[in-house]
Amino acid sequence: MTGPGIEQPRRRSWLVALPLIAFAILTVLFWFRLGTGDPSKIPSALIGRPAPQTKLPPLADLTLNGAQLDGLNPAAFIGKVSVVNVWASWCVPCHDEAPLLLQLAQDKRIRLVGINYKDSADNARRFLGRYGNPFSAVGTDANGRASIEWGVYGVPETFVVGRDGNIAYKMVGPVTADNIDSALKTEIEKALRTSN
Repeated sequence: MTGPGIEQPRRRSWLVALPLIAFAILTVLFWFRLGTGDPSKIPSALIGRPAPQTKLPPLADLTLNGAQLDGLNPAAFIGKVSVVNVWASWCVPCHDEAPLLLQLAQDKRIRLVGINYKDSADNARRFLGRYGNPFSAVGTDANGRASIEWGVYGVPETFVVGRDGNIAYKMVGPVTADNIDSALKTEIEKALRTSN
């Protein structure tokens, strides 16, 4: 039996299913675009531009050889390749990358600088006491405003700043055994060559 009464329910069932089908297609597309991509390859609008000129106060009572360690001073970027790491004691991947940053700090051609993100001074000092302090300066970003100026998506993130004070590279996510040589050290070497 055919007629207008039977065609109408079929049409309605397709209209009900259409949003679900569209949602499923979009989900698959997003998964392929975002889910399988490397988050460390997110482009930054700051690459090739001067590092943000925001000064940050030092991490309270953090000393090296009895002297208070400096905070973040963008003027100190000029003349030496710097690696800027945004970290926090409450950040789980920051604990994993800490030994690698200590290893990286052995390279005397670079200056390793920390931005302590939305952390308490006591917890940050305990973190550095536990793993060792790789930083020659640590600025405190208590409210997260400076990290926004750096274009930080979340901690940890690491930047390479050339001798000219311009950001040469940005790594989103932790420094790992897999990416320290293939990505970070490669970009540091480029910065050392190009900013002579």
